[in-house]
Amino acid sequence: MKKRGFVFGCIVVLMCGCQFTITAAPPMAYSIINHFAVGGEGGWDFCALDDATGRLFISHETQVQVVDVSTGKQIGAISDTKGVHGIAFAPEVNKAYISNGKDTSVSVIDLKSLVLIKKVHVTGTGPDAIVYESFSHSMVVFNGKSDNATVIDVKTDKVTATIALEGKPESAASDGAGLLYDNYEDKNQVAVINMKSMKVEKKWPVAPGEAPSAMAIDNQNHRLFIGCGNKMMVVMDAINGKVIKSLPIGDHVDAACFDTSTGLIFFSNGEGSITVIESEKKDDYEVVQTVMTQKGAKTIAMSSKTHHLYLPAAEYSAAPAPTTENPKPKAKVKPGTFVILDVAPAAGK
Repeated sequence: MKKRGFVFGCIVVLMCGCQFTITAAPPMAYSIINHFAVGGEGGWDFCALDDATGRLFISHETQVQVVDVSTGKQIGAISDTKGVHGIAFAPEVNKAYISNGKDTSVSVIDLKSLVLIKKVHVTGTGPDAIVYESFSHSMVVFNGKSDNATVIDVKTDKVTATIALEGKPESAASDGAGLLYDNYEDKNQVAVINMKSMKVEKKWPVAPGEAPSAMAIDNQNHRLFIGCGNKMMVVMDAINGKVIKSLPIGDHVDAACFDTSTGLIFFSNGEGSITVIESEKKDDYEVVQTVMTQKGAKTIAMSSKTHHLYLPAAEYSAAPAPTTENPKPKAKVKPGTFVILDVAPAAGK
C-alpha cells in the first residue's frame, strides 16, 4: 500500500534543463468483488478466519458454517451451537472454540476434521465474545448476561477461573503479554484484565465515545481502536488509557480489525458500511474510505495474507406492524439470502 504520508502531490525535478512532474499513487481502495451464497435461515453474529487454511467460520443461528474463501464454497458445518455468537482459534493445539449463548456452553472443535471434541459449560450465562489469550494459553469467554468471564485452559479444556466484571462485556482484545482489554458497553469504559491475577485491574473511560462495542488492537504501538454506538471510534493508549483521538464511523458498529502490514483499521457497521481509517504516522489518523456493503453486515473477518475482508449479510423482509404484545417488531431474515461479502483492495495497490 502507498501510505498517505508519502503522497507528495507533485514533485518538480530539474534535470538536464528538463522539468518532470511525478504524482504518487492514491491510497488503497476497497470494494465488494464477490458474494458467496451460503444459504440457511436465521440471524448471525461473529465470523472468524483461520488464515492458515483459508477457512472462514461463520456463526449462523444454531450452527457454524465453514467456507473456503478461495472458492466461496461451503466445506463443512458444525451443528448444535444454539444461539452461537463467537469463534476463536487456539492454533497451538489445533482447536476452535465456539460460544453458544442459549445453552451456556463452549464447543471445542478439532480444526482439521471440524469434529466436536467436547462441550465446556461456562460459569455464567449468555456466553458471547470469545478471545484467545496466548500468554496464559487460555480461551476467555465473556458472559454477557452475568457480567463475568470464564477462562478455559486450551490444553486440558477445563475451566480454570472465573473473572468478575463490573459491566456488560462486549468485544475484547489481547496484548499477547498477559493483558486483556474488554469493552463495558453499559458503562462507557474499557476494562483492563490481568491474566496473572485473573482480575480487572483498571477501568478507563472511552469519552467522547459512548456504548463501546467493537475493538481491535495495535500491539506494536500499544493502541486500542474502539468502535462506539454513537457513531464514533476512539484511539486509546493501551498503556495509560488516554484517549488520543476520535473519528466518525458508521451506525450500528459491531466489529473491528487492524491490518498490521498496511496500518489500516476497519469498522463494520450494521447500517451497511465499512469505515476505513489510516494512520499517516503514529497517532495521526483519518478516515480514508467508506465502503458501502449491505444492511446488517455488522461483523467482519480479515485475511492478513490477502488483505481481503469478509462480512456475513442477508436480505430482510418488512417488519410486521407493532402490536400491544410486540410494540417493536423486528424484520426477519429472508430464507436463502444469507451470503458472505468478499471485500478486497484494488488490484495492484
